[in-house]
Amino acid sequence: MRSTVTHETVAPPTGTLPPRFRPASGASSATAIALDGQWRFRLFDHPDTGVARDDDGATWDAVTVPGHWQLAGAPTAWPYGTPAYTNKLFPFQVDPPFVPDENPTGEYRLSFEAPADWPSDGRTLLRFEGVDSWFEVALNGEVVAVSHGSRLPTEIDLTGRLRPGANLLAVRVTQWSAMTYVEDQDQWWLSGIFRSVTLEHRPDGGLDQVGVVADYDPATGEGTLTVDAGTLAGTAIDPSQVRVRIAELDVDTDAQAPVRAAVEPWSAEVPRLYRAEISTGAETVRLDVGFRRVSISDGVFLVNGRPVKLRGVNRHEFEPLRGRAVTRETMLADVLLMKAHHVNAVRTSHSPPHPHFLDLCDAYGLYVIDESDLETHGFENVDFVGEPVVDPPWTGNPVADPAWTEVLLDRVTRMVRRDAHHPSIVLWSLGNEAGRGLNVAAMAARVRELDPTRPIHYEGDYSSDDVDVYSRMYAESEETELIGLGTEAPLARADLDARRRGMPFLQCEYAHAMGNGPGGLADYDAIFDAHPRLMGGFIWEWIDHGLLRTDEQGREFHAYGGDFGETFHNSTFIADGLLLPDRTPSPSLIETAAVFSPVRLDPTGDGALLVRNRYAFRDTAHLSFDWSVHTGAEVLATGELAVALGAGESVRLAPSDVDLPALPEAPGSPVWWTVTARWREARGLEREWLSDGAAIASGQVLLAQPAPLPAPTGRAAIAQDGSYAVGGARLDRRGRLQHLLGLDVREMRPDAWRAPTDNDRRPPMWREMADADRWRTVGLHLLVERTVEAGLDGDAVRVVTRTGGPTTAAGFRTTYRWQPVEGADGADAVDLHVEIEPEGRWPQSVARLGLRLALDVRPELDAAVRWHGQGPEESYADSDRAARGGVWERTLGELQTRYTHPQENGARRGVTRAEIDLPGGPLRIEADDVVRGGRPQLGIELTARPWSDAALEHAAHPHELEADGLLWLHLDVAQHGLGSAACGPGVLPNAQLHATPVSMRLRFSRP
Repeated sequence: MRSTVTHETVAPPTGTLPPRFRPASGASSATAIALDGQWRFRLFDHPDTGVARDDDGATWDAVTVPGHWQLAGAPTAWPYGTPAYTNKLFPFQVDPPFVPDENPTGEYRLSFEAPADWPSDGRTLLRFEGVDSWFEVALNGEVVAVSHGSRLPTEIDLTGRLRPGANLLAVRVTQWSAMTYVEDQDQWWLSGIFRSVTLEHRPDGGLDQVGVVADYDPATGEGTLTVDAGTLAGTAIDPSQVRVRIAELDVDTDAQAPVRAAVEPWSAEVPRLYRAEISTGAETVRLDVGFRRVSISDGVFLVNGRPVKLRGVNRHEFEPLRGRAVTRETMLADVLLMKAHHVNAVRTSHSPPHPHFLDLCDAYGLYVIDESDLETHGFENVDFVGEPVVDPPWTGNPVADPAWTEVLLDRVTRMVRRDAHHPSIVLWSLGNEAGRGLNVAAMAARVRELDPTRPIHYEGDYSSDDVDVYSRMYAESEETELIGLGTEAPLARADLDARRRGMPFLQCEYAHAMGNGPGGLADYDAIFDAHPRLMGGFIWEWIDHGLLRTDEQGREFHAYGGDFGETFHNSTFIADGLLLPDRTPSPSLIETAAVFSPVRLDPTGDGALLVRNRYAFRDTAHLSFDWSVHTGAEVLATGELAVALGAGESVRLAPSDVDLPALPEAPGSPVWWTVTARWREARGLEREWLSDGAAIASGQVLLAQPAPLPAPTGRAAIAQDGSYAVGGARLDRRGRLQHLLGLDVREMRPDAWRAPTDNDRRPPMWREMADADRWRTVGLHLLVERTVEAGLDGDAVRVVTRTGGPTTAAGFRTTYRWQPVEGADGADAVDLHVEIEPEGRWPQSVARLGLRLALDVRPELDAAVRWHGQGPEESYADSDRAARGGVWERTLGELQTRYTHPQENGARRGVTRAEIDLPGGPLRIEADDVVRGGRPQLGIELTARPWSDAALEHAAHPHELEADGLLWLHLDVAQHGLGSAACGPGVLPNAQLHATPVSMRLRFSRP
């Protein structure tokens, strides 16, 4: 070992063994023992710790391995420094390969006994599955290796160094190293031995390296298994001495020739595996083999000869108390949630995952893009000096530096060697956001040398010189469609342009799931389906990376950037997942399931449903289809449909295809025809995420609108003091609502603002201004209302107001018409017809158009809210595929989505009637004659909260939100969509809300 090797040395690991495959835990007959558990630990502020390698640390603290030292006391204490988050910018001066002198360094010690029965032959290896970021290993005071590649395995030969009895293992780990420059991966900066450590015996003649290629010929149905085996030294084992057994296929032969047999292929839809035993006289290894072929033909991505769309997610490894030290239970929970929500693919952003995760993907069925441990994103900004750089040169980028070539080749080699036997892996990825340079070609060549059976992906070079897939991030839907058509803007070089046009196109990141969003997911999915060249995409990302901690009052919350006192951070950008940090599915995951469903039932626009079987390999025999006609809570009729579709087939279904019942003449609620596809019988592993009869998709047709509300017949009156009595409503002399059905009113006025979502707060890619900033320019957050006139108008009170904000003449002219309702279901019922007319010049969009009503009543969070409309979860104009018309009930607390960063949430669309349980009896609100821009629509958008929009906007975390003693209601004709502007396109035109005339009729009662 050379003493000149330090944490700032740019060179491959030293003293380590060549990379090799990793079978599942317990799949080898060779002896192995885990060294996980309590290790002695001490933290220093510099790599020059001054601690001798033979110091056993007897007086030091104890920490758990695997784990991160920053999280050792979470969620209440942080004895070894705190986490820090940056997205792409390095948190220190960019001066590769050098890092700050202040460099937290952990000294680990483990005293362990060599087992008395440890085999005396062969080799003894020490294996680290993952250490962040650079580490030095010493055994019994002797340095034996230095290594790096935080999410990659390291193996060290301890043969002849392990003593009988007691041994001391010393590991020195630095937080920062030269390798930090290639591990800038939009995560918390967390350090330490975060994956398992094992001591392993490699017997003489054992299977140190096993390579398997399990090909499938879709034309013949024949699988071909090729097995090669090697030693630690890299020499091949005589194939005649390698036995291959697959009992299910009656295979028992040596490895001299490929094994051929009729097989069932592996796919994510049907993840068929065969247990293979590969053995020599010294060792037997069990591998689950999946026969499948990945190919590209005429620009179309194929699995087993058929086009496949990747409906995927990007997945960082994360737990809120453990960071990247994820448990097997968590990995399984993730896979089951993905399968339950129709995710069929995972990109392992941005590094190879824990190997057990790939075992699960093999078994349960997920296509995987396995990505190298490489990202240099911070170099993009090195040359930024105040003006945008159109084509940043990424000065100093390791990907363009030949001094880094061997390091980067080492990384892709370790990934491919470790993981190549997994059938779930369908693409290799060279890395993420690492720019361009000579090392891209070098890495691609190395991967092809190691495994020519899978295509190569790398998004960083749009010309796609060295890869097999054209990949982009956050391309807008218009551009995506042009690429699907093959009519995108050409490259300057004709040869590269022609080559790229022959490639399938992948959105390796799109639909940024930050906070309330993404919107527009269904639009992208429709474009993917329409064009064979488009192979799908991966939502960013799977889970919010909120770390659990407590505040001064002992209240738990999930922290993001800045919550640990970091002076330099990227705030909430770490909270951008389909799951909340505790793995509660957010509404966006429910929406994803509806959009990604392999069977879709979509309205055709002419009163029918188009049923599409989007499976690539399965027919619909495993599904049943049932229908129901229902209005309100009443089911009028049910039945079954005979739907038999082969893979890729579709059929049109209409209500006229079934025996419909007589519909009510004047229904109180919409009448719906709902068709649902259900799983007939879950089998095998399916039972872990499915139950018999589980619904996987549904679609609806509106058969009848609710009957119009009867016209009000009561008379409003004016009191001696000039105020107005309108049934159960009391208005002051200016026409301001003061009391409603026994409830004091704090406020009622038109509203066009919302507590900004994370998407509202950021400009869309390639745009200059965020939606929330546009709204502020016309004072939508500071609206006030002025009465223009108020008085009796026949039997009603007519009030005209103007509402606007500071600095602008733009505003809303609103006409209210109040009238009592005699004989209504509820004493003192009152009707309100409201018309809102924008005046003046308005920005591109407004947040909402409707009424904000604050009632002076303290609702309980467990108060029931029942509504007739879309549900059960929240929905917005560009995120409503999961919503279904019906009658739903939630508590007031359950209506709130507690996003990691509080923001607009909880809207329910298409509401024609709602009841909220309050002290003194429920409050009923009915909606009719709802019109937007001259076009009638079904119902309003209802939001009910125990706190104001202002409180929601200014809260940094959900636990800071406290009921303020009021019930805040938004009764909107419409709301602006969600979009994906936090990282990607904004709200598409079909979901934008512009300042336009709206009107609605509302009836308030206390039944």
